[in-house]
Amino acid sequence: MTATPEPAPKAPVRILVCDDHAVVRAGLLALLHSAPDIEVVGEAGSGEEALALARRTTPDVVLMDLQLGEGMDGVEATRRLRALTPAPHVLVLTTYDTDADVTRAIEAGATGYLLKAERAEDLFTAIHASAQGRPALSPPVADRVMSRLRNPRLALTPRERDILAHLAQGLPNHAIARALYISEATVKTHLRRIYDKLGVDTRAGAVAVAKEQRLLS
Repeated sequence: MTATPEPAPKAPVRILVCDDHAVVRAGLLALLHSAPDIEVVGEAGSGEEALALARRTTPDVVLMDLQLGEGMDGVEATRRLRALTPAPHVLVLTTYDTDADVTRAIEAGATGYLLKAERAEDLFTAIHASAQGRPALSPPVADRVMSRLRNPRLALTPRERDILAHLAQGLPNHAIARALYISEATVKTHLRRIYDKLGVDTRAGAVAVAKEQRLLS
């Protein structure tokens, strides 16, 4: 009777780590080296360095922080990495979980979005999912995304909708403040919250999303 050949072992996931904090990077590398099915092919302290290394090492996954100090940020680095041939998958690993950060990263081509507070086992699972092109989101991030998709209108307070309406008219902050009898600093605070909830970082972006979602009466 002929014995059934054993399946060939799977090749480890080749990963490149990009984080501008050397101590954080060292901790991640030590953690990743403990996983037998993950092979670290390089580490980068900036987006520019990550791009150069990715061209040379062709990783399956780039583990990407969002805030990278001076130079390009993690979102722009993600966009450029995804334009390479072959293009690695990008798994964001960050402490930032605002709607704007998540939206920008996903729009740039990130396969997954993980928070640094996650357990090591969850990080390993997300890396393997990303290597296969499957989405991987931390539970808090997934909850925020689903909540925003289900009901974006209710995410804005009445005051935020008032400010958004004036924004759509092209009024500057000082004019909005006068019209609503509030301080310009208060207008700026509300604008930051509006940007966060709508997943944008510009006035034009806020107005565009508001029109698309019919948030303007």
